[in-house]
Amino acid sequence: MIKYKLICKNCDFSFDSWFASSKEYEKLKSKNFLNCHKCNSQKVEKTLMAPQLINRNSTDNFEKKNTKLNEIKNKIKEYQKFIKSNFDYVGENFAYEARSLHYNKKNNKKGIYGTATKNEIQELKEEGVEAEMIPWIEDKSN
Repeated sequence: MIKYKLICKNCDFSFDSWFASSKEYEKLKSKNFLNCHKCNSQKVEKTLMAPQLINRNSTDNFEKKNTKLNEIKNKIKEYQKFIKSNFDYVGENFAYEARSLHYNKKNNKKGIYGTATKNEIQELKEEGVEAEMIPWIEDKSN
């Protein structure tokens, strides 16, 4: 298998495509079977593409990124632990419960957390209800 970066000479749209071999690319090109994903033109050509090389530096970078990712996951888990300990879980009813707390000020004893869509969060914010969406990592260790 070989991957080529292709460009449409008609609309300048570039995209990647896989071929069984360079001969397969040439065969499809000669039979006009290649076309642009954007404008459907058959004026598609290969463009320069740098090979992806793996070296010691890229391995080190991967390890650094992996370490940073683990640090972020651990920080999110700390936040989750704090939230679970200090807030009431309301599940799918988050938007309804948040509105209830907001409009019935006397009922505001403890914060809540749960699930809501982006649209629900946006609607809550437009109404003046304080709500935020945070990343949540499911604990898969049994």
